[in-house]
Amino acid sequence: MDAQYSRPLFLLVIIFSFTHSVTQAYDYTDLGAYPLLSIQCPKECVCPISFPHAIYCDNKGLKEVPHIPARTWYLYLHNNLIESLKEESFANATELKWINLSRNKLSNKNISKNLLKSLKSLLYLYLDDNELEEVPAPLPESIEQIRLARNKISKVPEGVFSKLGNLTLLDLHHNKLTDSSFQADVFNGLKSLMQLNLAKNTLKKMPPGLPLNTVQLYLDNNNIEEIPKNYFNGIPRITFIQLNYNKLSDTGVPANVFNMSSILDLQLSYNELTSVPIVNGHLERLHLDHNKIKNISGNILCPEAVKEEFDPHFPQGPRLRYLRLDGNDIQPPIPLDLIMCFRLLQTVVI
Repeated sequence: MDAQYSRPLFLLVIIFSFTHSVTQAYDYTDLGAYPLLSIQCPKECVCPISFPHAIYCDNKGLKEVPHIPARTWYLYLHNNLIESLKEESFANATELKWINLSRNKLSNKNISKNLLKSLKSLLYLYLDDNELEEVPAPLPESIEQIRLARNKISKVPEGVFSKLGNLTLLDLHHNKLTDSSFQADVFNGLKSLMQLNLAKNTLKKMPPGLPLNTVQLYLDNNNIEEIPKNYFNGIPRITFIQLNYNKLSDTGVPANVFNMSSILDLQLSYNELTSVPIVNGHLERLHLDHNKIKNISGNILCPEAVKEEFDPHFPQGPRLRYLRLDGNDIQPPIPLDLIMCFRLLQTVVI
C-alpha cells in the first residue's frame, strides 16, 4: 500500500479506537440523557452533569421548593427561607433517598400531611434548625436517619415511630422536650435504633423504654436527677453514655447502674456527685470532672471483679485509659493504689 494511503487509514483506526474506548468508559451512565439535565433542572438550582442524581438548591433564598425531577436521589435545600412543603413539588420525585432541609422556616402546619410518608425510598431526612413544634408525621418506613435538632419540638405524636424499623439514628437535641412529651411506649418499633440524642432539652427523668439495640445515648444539658435501678439492663449493647450537665447526686445513682461490661465511655461531668459510682472493668473512658468528689483511691474506684491479684478476664487489669477528675475537691498526687489498679491508664486529668 502507498504511504499516502496508509497514513490516513492509520489515523482513522486511532480515532475509531479512541472513540470506542471513551464510550466504553461511560457505559454506567446514559450519556443520551445528559442534554435533558439542563431542561429538567429547576432554574433556581444547580444540577452537575458529574452527579446526575443530585440537585443543589441550597443558599438560594428560596421560599418554596421547586418541582423536583424524577431522576433525583439527593436533594439539597438547606440555608433557604422555605416555609412549606407541598405535594406537587415532589410529585415526580419518587426515588428520593436524601433530603437536606436544614436551616429553613418550616412549621408542622405547612407540611402536607402525607408528603413525607409518600417518599417510599427516603433514607436520610435533615430538618435541623427549623420551626417545628412536634415530630413530623407520618414518616416513611424506609427512613434510616432523622435529624431534628434545634427546633421547638415539645410533642412526640403517638405512634410516630411505631413502624420505623429501619431507623438507626434519631437526633432531637436542643428542643423543648419534657418528661410529658414521651409516652411509655414511644420508642416501640425502633428495633434498629443505635443512636439517640435528647441532649439540651428539659428532661427531669430518663426517657422510658429505650430500644433494645441502643448503642449511643446523649442526654447532656437536661435536669435529670436520678436514674432508675437496672435502667441500662434493658439495652445490653449500650456503649457510650453522655449525662454531662445534669443534676445527678449520689442518691440518684443506684449502686451498680453503670456496672455493665458493654459500657466503654461514661461521661458524668458537671453533676452533683460526691463519690465515684461503681464501674465495670471493661470501661475505657470516665469523665467525672466538675462534681463534688473529695476523695479518690484504688480501693474506691477499682472494679470489684479485678481487685484480686489475677483475673483471667483482665490479665492486665481493668481497661480504663482515660480518667478526668478536674473541677472536684481532689488534690494531687494521684494515689498509688489507683495507678496499681488501672495499669493501662494513659491520661489522668486532676
